[in-house]
Amino acid sequence: MSKFVYMDNAATTPVRPEVLDAMLPYFTEEYGNPSSAYSFSGRIAGKVHEARESIAKAIGATGREIFFTGGGSESDNWAIKGIADALRDRGNHIITTSIEHHAVLNTCAFLEDHGFEVTYLPVDETGKVSLKDLEEAVRPTTILISVMMANNEIGTIEPVKEIGRIAHEHGIVFHTDAVQAFGHLPIDVNEMNIDLMSVSAHKLGGPKGIGFLYIRSGIKITNLIHGGAQELGRRAGTTNAAGIIGLAKATEIALLNMEANTSYEKNLRDRLITRVLAEIPHARLNGDRESRLANNVSFCFRFVEGESLLIMLDRMGICASSGSACTSGSLDPSHVLLAIGLPHEIAHGSVRLTLSEATTEEDIDHVVQCLKDTVAKLRAMSPLYEDFVRKQEV
Repeated sequence: MSKFVYMDNAATTPVRPEVLDAMLPYFTEEYGNPSSAYSFSGRIAGKVHEARESIAKAIGATGREIFFTGGGSESDNWAIKGIADALRDRGNHIITTSIEHHAVLNTCAFLEDHGFEVTYLPVDETGKVSLKDLEEAVRPTTILISVMMANNEIGTIEPVKEIGRIAHEHGIVFHTDAVQAFGHLPIDVNEMNIDLMSVSAHKLGGPKGIGFLYIRSGIKITNLIHGGAQELGRRAGTTNAAGIIGLAKATEIALLNMEANTSYEKNLRDRLITRVLAEIPHARLNGDRESRLANNVSFCFRFVEGESLLIMLDRMGICASSGSACTSGSLDPSHVLLAIGLPHEIAHGSVRLTLSEATTEEDIDHVVQCLKDTVAKLRAMSPLYEDFVRKQEV
């Protein structure tokens, strides 16, 4: 292995050194339970309060609207199940999209088994939902619309502000999974008409196992986890002080550097896209060319099996994925790629490359060269590609 290149930042990111430094005291010297009554724990509770207020300010919310969770999946589950249960007397219809993360899709499937009806909106070839389709899907019984802010596999950014506006015009609660977007896109929950928003720390240089659910003040929602009175009585469980403080620090750094990082990553992203499409025949970019996360690139290569491509890249020291890390054990093609209209045989040849501010131009050029060599080797072993070339020559 000549060079190690990490290109799977959508799956997880390394904890930033500053974040780790901020967290360490709360594993050792400041180890008290923030819910305890004595002053030792009171200091820690104060730091948790500061972290909550800091995170709230970052999205235009108040501290009493931020509820810490174990991560994005819990936040998605809470938002969807909590609204479904709380508003059951008003209706039983939920609208989402066919390209959501499985934390949303499987939660909706669970609710379908419990008397709820779910509309899964289609998307266009770039992964964008149609506002017209959304309007037409609304029923008198619709109680929740859940659409992700940016897709975790193909990077396409959805028109969240307009979706929220439509939801509010019909008196419907709007939830967005912002796990991939938070820390990478500017977010104002009021301007964007968001009622509920799910976030996870480890996508922006924070620790794993901590996230939050933003719940707009006045939204009626049932608790998901029952027990003690933590999180204003909304979410039981001993407060993860170290994780919360790490999330706040990661948020602070992400916001401070967002503009510079976005510009830097976009230039590298576009270099990667331009070179691959120009230098590797029968390559396809997945997702919107412009309206996409600055660090996200997704390709499909015809006549190539994605799993074999990932294995060979791994041997070259390149960490990549074929889509969501949560479905890496599945042999089925990505539901997102199928939803944007790709046939199974092309969707199977996908690779997702997600970079960060630590990625260099040298890394990009190295990855492109490795992709060219690997795709060529795999196609040389493919009877389908051989047959395709033969037909092209006729």
